[in-house]
This record gives sequence, C-alpha cells and structure tokens, in this order.
Amino acid sequence: MNLKNVEKKKCEHATDPLSPSLPAQWDAINEMDEYFSPIHTYQVCNVMSPSQNNWLRTGWIPREGARRIYIEVKFTLRDCNSMPGVLGTCKETFNLYYYESDRAVGSAIRENQFIKIDTIAADESFTGVDLGVRRLKLNTEVRGVGPLNRRGFYLAFQDIGACIALTSVRVYYKRCVGVSRNLAVFTDVVTGADSSSLVEVRGQCVDHAEERDTPKMYCSAEGEWLVPIGRCVCSAGFEEHRDSCIACEVGFYKPVAGDGLCGKCPQHSHSETRAALSCPCDSNYYRAADDPAAASCSRPPSAPVNVISSVNGTSVNLEWDRPLDTGGRTDLQYSVLCQKCLAEGGTCEDCTSSPGVRFVPRQTGLTEPWVTVLNLVAHTNYSFRILAMNAVTHLSNEPSLYAQVNITTNQAAPSEVLAIRQENTSQNSVTLLWHEPDQPNGVILEYDIKYYEKDNDEQSYSTLKSKNTSARVSGLKPGTKYIFQVRARTSSLMVQLFSNCPVFIQLYLYVCACVCMCVCVCVCVCVYVCVCVCVCVCVCVCDLYRHCGYSKAFQDSDEEKMHYQNVSFPDARFYIDPHTYEDPCQAVHEFAREIEASRIKIEKIIGSGEFGEVCYGRMRLPGKRDIPVALKTLKAGYTEKQKRDFLAEASIMAQFDHPNVIHLEGVVTHSKPVMIITEYMENGSLDAFLRRHDGQFTIIQLVGLLRGIAAGMTYLSDLGYIHRDLAARNILVNSNLVCKVSDFGLSRVLEDDPDAAYTTSGGKIPIRWTAPEAISYRKFSSSSDVWSYGVVMWEVMSYGERPYWNLTNRDVIKSVEEGYRLPAPMGCPAALHTLMLDCWQKDRNERPRFCQIVTILDKLIRNPENLKSMDTLCSPPLMERSIPDFSSCNSVDDWLDTIKMGRYKEHFAAGGYHTLGHVICMNQGSSAPLAYNRHSLILKKCTFEVS
Repeated sequence: MNLKNVEKKKCEHATDPLSPSLPAQWDAINEMDEYFSPIHTYQVCNVMSPSQNNWLRTGWIPREGARRIYIEVKFTLRDCNSMPGVLGTCKETFNLYYYESDRAVGSAIRENQFIKIDTIAADESFTGVDLGVRRLKLNTEVRGVGPLNRRGFYLAFQDIGACIALTSVRVYYKRCVGVSRNLAVFTDVVTGADSSSLVEVRGQCVDHAEERDTPKMYCSAEGEWLVPIGRCVCSAGFEEHRDSCIACEVGFYKPVAGDGLCGKCPQHSHSETRAALSCPCDSNYYRAADDPAAASCSRPPSAPVNVISSVNGTSVNLEWDRPLDTGGRTDLQYSVLCQKCLAEGGTCEDCTSSPGVRFVPRQTGLTEPWVTVLNLVAHTNYSFRILAMNAVTHLSNEPSLYAQVNITTNQAAPSEVLAIRQENTSQNSVTLLWHEPDQPNGVILEYDIKYYEKDNDEQSYSTLKSKNTSARVSGLKPGTKYIFQVRARTSSLMVQLFSNCPVFIQLYLYVCACVCMCVCVCVCVCVYVCVCVCVCVCVCVCDLYRHCGYSKAFQDSDEEKMHYQNVSFPDARFYIDPHTYEDPCQAVHEFAREIEASRIKIEKIIGSGEFGEVCYGRMRLPGKRDIPVALKTLKAGYTEKQKRDFLAEASIMAQFDHPNVIHLEGVVTHSKPVMIITEYMENGSLDAFLRRHDGQFTIIQLVGLLRGIAAGMTYLSDLGYIHRDLAARNILVNSNLVCKVSDFGLSRVLEDDPDAAYTTSGGKIPIRWTAPEAISYRKFSSSSDVWSYGVVMWEVMSYGERPYWNLTNRDVIKSVEEGYRLPAPMGCPAALHTLMLDCWQKDRNERPRFCQIVTILDKLIRNPENLKSMDTLCSPPLMERSIPDFSSCNSVDDWLDTIKMGRYKEHFAAGGYHTLGHVICMNQGSSAPLAYNRHSLILKKCTFEVS
C-alpha cells in the first residue's frame, strides 16, 4: 500500500471524534528527493506548540484471510537539537495504531478505539545541514500485528510534536508458496497469527498416487516450509518420475503401490496395455496359485525318459530319468498309473483294485525317479504309465505327457495260508480246516501240513499232505501242546516256505485221554499294603526370605521392609525360548493353535507393522457367535528370517495366559497369507489413547491403568521373561480400560536367576525407555524392565507426552548418566513420582520388583488420600552431585558464571529473573527462560542446589 491509500485526517474541533484539541494537521506535500526524483509525502512539524495530537489515518484495508500483518513505514525525522527554541515541545517519536472492523466506517472512530501497535523512533534524524544538501536520512521500521479477526482494519499515525515526513507505508502479510514434496502437493497457505506459530498443511497426493503416511508440512511464521512429514507413493501400475507418477509402459508392470519402479514382464508373460498391474502368461504357460506376480510363467513338464523295469517274481522295480523339459519349474513330482491286462489285446483294469498291491515309497507325489510295486499277480501282463507333474499341470487343458512300460510277472509261490482252525478233537487226533490262499499264483495241487510238539522247538516234526482245505491228523500224544503250519503247492512246484513268523496262524492243541485240559489258574492274592508317607518334606525357609531393600515415605511402617521368598518349585512353569528350535514352525505348532483360514473374515486394515498389515476381522467359532480379532499378516515376498521372527512372536504369545497380557487366539500357517490372530483391543495403543482423552481421567483411574500393566509384567517376570521394549505404545487398551502388555518382538528369556541378564546381539534400542546399563552394556534384566515401567508411569501421568520432550538421544543418555531424572508431570501425586524415581535408581538392585510395585499401587488405590499430595515442581534430582560453592554469588549473573552457564544471562534478564530469589523455584511451569533441552535440566538441578 502506498501513501495514495492513506487518508488524511484534518484537525478540526472536538466535534470530530479523531480531531485533536489544537488546530494542527498532517500536510500532503510533493517534493524532490536527494536524487531529484519526485516523491509524495505526508508531513507534520508543529514543534513550537505543546501537547500536539495530530492523527493521520488510512482507508479501510481488507484483511484477505491474513491472521497476522506487517506494516513497513519509511520516514524522515528532524533532530530536535538542530532547531532552536523547541527543546520543551519537540519530540522525536510518533505512535502507530490500528482498528479492526468488518466494513468501512468512515470517520466514526474515536481515538480511544484505536489499539496501539508501537511507539516508533528514528535510527537517524536529519539536521538543517542535511536539509541544505537534500540528504534525507530515510528510516525504515517494520511492525507486526496479530491475530486479526475482523474482515478489515484501519491504520493510524499519531504525531505528538515531532517534525516528521512519511514517505511510504507498505502493508503486507506472509504466506508459504505452494510446493510439491514426496509426491504430495501443498497449496499456498497464510502464516499463523503468532510470530512462533506453525500452520499444519496436509498434502494432496498427485494423480495416480496414494498415501503411505499422511503427508504433512508446517508453514512457519516467516513463510517458509519446514521438513515434510509422511509421503505418498505411486499406485499399482505407476512409477515415480520427477514429481509425478507415470503409467508403466507396455511390457512392464507394477503389482502394488510403493516406491519401486515398473518391472519388466517376467519370462513367458506380457502386458498389452499401459499401467498394468500384472503380466498375464503367454498361451500354454501358467502361474501356480502361490506364485508371486514377479515369477516367470511356466508349463507342465514333458514325459520322463529312459524308463527301466526289473521284474522279480510278482514285484517290479521301475526307474527313469527326469523329463528333458521341466517346464521352467523345480517342483517336479511323479505319479505312477498301473493297469492289469487280462489277455493280449484284451481289456485292462486298475491294478490297485486287486488286494495287497503296494507302491514303495508311494504311488503319487514321488520326488525321486523310482518306485517298487509289490504283490502283483503272477503270470499277468501289466502296463505302467509314469507321469511327470508340477504345480501348473492341473491348469493345462492338454493331457499330461507320460512314459509307458509293459511287463509280465514271473512264476510265484502262493501266498500264506491263513485262518487255520481245529474241529473234532479226540484223544489222539484233531481235524484242521483252512482257507485257500488269497493269491494262489497258479493251480494249487496239494497242501503240506507241518506239526510238532511245542516243547521240542521244531527239532522233530512230522508232515502230512492234503488235496483239500482240510486234514485229519492222528497219532498225537494226549496232554501235549502242538504247533501246526500249512502251506500250498502249485502246479509250477512253487511253494511258500514254512515260517515261524508271528504273522502266520499257529494252532496250539491239548489232547487228553480223559478230561485233560490246560487250566489257567488265576490266583487272586489280596495284599494288604500299608503305604506310609515315603517323603515328608518339611521346608523350613527361615532365612530364605530376601530383603528387597525398598521402602518409601508414603508406605506404612509395616510395609517399610518387604521380604519375598525366592524359592523355585519343581512344578513351576517357565517360558521356553522359541529361538532354541531349529524350525520355527515346530515351535509355533507346539504352542499355538492352528486356525483354518476359512474361519477368518478380514474386514478392514487398521495399521501396518514390521512384517505386514494389521487388520480387524472376525473369527467364526463352532456353535458360538463370531468374535472380533486383530490379524497380523506376513507380507508377500517375505524372507526366511522374517518368517522365522514372525512365527517366533506367535510362539512367545502362545505361552502366556494372563488378563493383562495380550491373548493369542491362534495362527494361520497352512495357507497364505500367514497370520497371527489375537484378541481385538478396541482402544488401541495406550499412548495414542491417552492423547485422545487428555485430562479426562481421574488419578484413581490412571493408577488403575498402571496397576494392570504392573500385574502383567509381574506375571512375565515370574516366568523368567524380559520384555526389553516396555513403552506405552506397546500397551493395548480394550473397551473396559484394561491394559495388556503386547509386542514381544524384542523380548528374550531370562534364566531362573535373579541376577541373570540378556546380552543383545545388536539392533535398535529404545533409548528414552531403556535403563542405562542396558544402553551402555546391552545387559537386559527384569530390573531394566522396571526402569522402562517407570517411564511408562510418566507417560500415563502426562497423558502420552514424549519422554524428555525434544532432547536428542545423545542428550538423554548424557543427562541420565549425570543423574538427572524426568520431573513430575503436571498434577502428578508425589507418591507416584517417588515410585518413578525409585524405578530409575542407577543401581538396578535398588529398584523395586514388579510384585512390589503391584503391592504399592494396590495400597494407593485402597487409600486414595495418599494421592492428594501433589509433587512440587522443585523436587530435586535423584542422584547426588558435588555442589558448587554459591556463597560468593550475589546476583543471577554470578550464579550463571559459577555453573558455567553464562551464555544464558540475556535469557534470564529477558525472562524477568533479576535476583537469586527469582530462580530458586524456577521450573518448567513458570516460563523457564530457555527452551527445554539438556541445559535446562542442568539449570534446574543447580536451582535446587542454590536453594
């Protein structure tokens, strides 16, 4: 805005609301500058008269959406000392005002309705000498005003007795110009109302892109974009090119949204259009159901070659070589079809219809190129077809190719004679009956009967022949046990050898002159057994109580010393580390229940994890109502290590059964995608839940949440289990506000030893939640979980604030090592902050155990009056430090120099901290004079020391 838009306000009588009491005014004057260029100015120079009140007002200026405006004023001002006789009335400043309105109101504005922006003074003033040589000494001042809420505003300039000339007034606002970042477009946006405010702008994904993480940027008060957060990725069928997504060319494809580029169609596949999501297979080529989109298309294999048959009686061995063309796959299997042909050129039937035919190792699904077929019929023609197959054979409409071989079985002995039974027993004879063999393998001429006394052990035996399936054996000794065996003889003189193998029926016979029979006498002996208690264990645990060394001021005297037994019982249950299993599938199937994929219905995606997507769904139970479940899926293209880690987490969860530990419903491993199914927690993670309900819970409710977490951790620690990643983000909350410990990806087992610890092999450690010994030495124990629990307590009481705020991880580590601890959150009871500080003891042996924490929280819940005492914001850090000598400090500057923080003198002066009394209770809640960083922790510590 130039001065043509500045409205001159003439000074009239008091009837004009803006008129001063004296008849003075600003004058519009056109003159030449020092370069003899014409300029338009408004001037006033009533320096001789006292009590000047001369106003110059602009026209109504529309705000145009700006919340904060900037006024740039260029002016010249006469040095009062250069004018004689005006020292009492001459001024060297003027005032700048503004007034907001929704429309132009003309002159109906009173002086007292204007809001003062600032008193403006000149950096340089001119004298009579400068005026003579036309040296203007132009001053430029910029002032900001905000927030503005009306549709427009007026500006006004008040002269109180200066000799001044306004040469330019420019009114403007700042905005961030639209840009494109990470495939997201951010439109122009006006800066915020305050000089320190940030305006969040959500980006819009470019065409053919979709959000991976919500794209956001912040516009600073200076009109500059800060670092972008989140991003968009190109949709399936599109790839990134500069700041846009372009379609995949013909012959290329991209199956899923992501950062990747379009890939060339795999072998034996093609794409006919641009932006293809997949490449269909060429004619007569196929993909199996579990083949990824990036897999080459394949086809069924050709027939096996070089078949060799070897007949051995009624058995045949078949061997062959791999097909010349495997179809481009490695999952080759073989099947053998067997047909029995009754006569030359006659009909054939499936030989498996004959009883007893066996294939070794099996008939179908063979992975090695050989098979043995047993128990065929002698003197019979057989035809064998050997088929090679792979995973796409069933997709082809063409008949499978096979190799064929025909054989004829040789002579063979008849099969065993079974089911021998006795009939018509007399004093010295017996009649035997039997059935014809199942496989006579020729014409049976006669049967051989072999019999002998059992006690002679076949050293002396007799034989008898029979043309029929019965025989009368006589000349037996009365009262003697005999063994009988029968075999058949065919026309080819082939016989089955006698055998004592238990598979044959062996007949035992007792023959007596009178009533001779083998009596089995069952003697029932009633034994009166007087069993005394063999082991009477009387465990006296006089000194087995271990002093925990933990007492707090808010506990009663009877709780100041806590003793806990440390006894391992033989039937105690311990956690089994699934990483000790060579095959992760073995561990997961041993501990977890396999659920059929057909019982799972996925309804929506609710997030993403390390291994894949996290979904909400429902699980059908036989005879029961569907239950809501959470589903963690294993993404396609996973590595073997990812699958092992994924199933290991399921194996861990499956071993836990506690109301404050997430419950595993089961796993799906027999179909894809592989899934872990857990109970559904309606309120999600604890940190996000607390941030959504900031300040909405009572202290007792928050303590109840903490008690549930501690109970779950007590259960885990009793199993000898270390979590290693205990944080509010890994605690889930259900609809009944029950907290459950989850996320066992970093967890490891702890042996049955109170001092045992686990040493990690590397990887990321959550610094802000991890105990110092775990950070420095990578030593994890149940005590390090207690430290993490203390940070979780702080998160809960602060409603999900980030621990240590904006400190870097390096500053967090250094501050903790130097003994500084997190202050109590606003409104946190002293009892809870004291418990936090105990969880953060440097010596891990001094920290409470989880069972003690549960006891303390139970006491606080039963006695809520102990929660009414709020922690002072000036509670000292936990660890002792050497205290500098402050006796010589007489001022804030001396104190800052003593603690080597002299660089913050100006910050303290600007914040109003002028005496040592002001800094004694300096804290975060009383507008500390510098941003919260590691130095603010040091200053707070030294504040306690000087006090």
